Amino acid sequence: MAALAQDRQTARRRNEDFEFPVAAATKIYGGSIVCLNAAGTATKGAVSTTLKAVGVADAQADNSAGAAGAIRVKTRRGCFQFANSASGDLIALANVGADAYIVDDQTVALTNGGATRSVAGVIRDVDANGVWIEFK
Repeated sequence: MAALAQDRQTARRRNEDFEFPVAAATKIYGGSIVCLNAAGTATKGAVSTTLKAVGVADAQADNSAGAAGAIRVKTRRGCFQFANSASGDLIALANVGADAYIVDDQTVALTNGGATRSVAGVIRDVDANGVWIEFK
């Protein structure tokens, strides 16, 4: 396609709302970390190097008995609070601005777990209740 020679009406979505087809035999809980797997279908956050975090599930999406893409999950991007990992993977306030890594659908860690975890997003704050993560 050629470069513009006049104004263009560009379609847009609200920056934070997206829907994705859910992977087969998958249940995603509302409020959990949602990722896309290698096939491009939504799954819950888990230890894996092939997941791409896309946001937080707006509501539960139960595709436990369905084929891939049988239902969709609505996700929201933005900054959300998750559980902090423990021990050597505990995220501290000094880590603000660094990447956080997915442990499960509600927990993030400081490290990639020896190259076993995917990036959740950017650490924006840490408090007594958890870690605030902004999805990229």
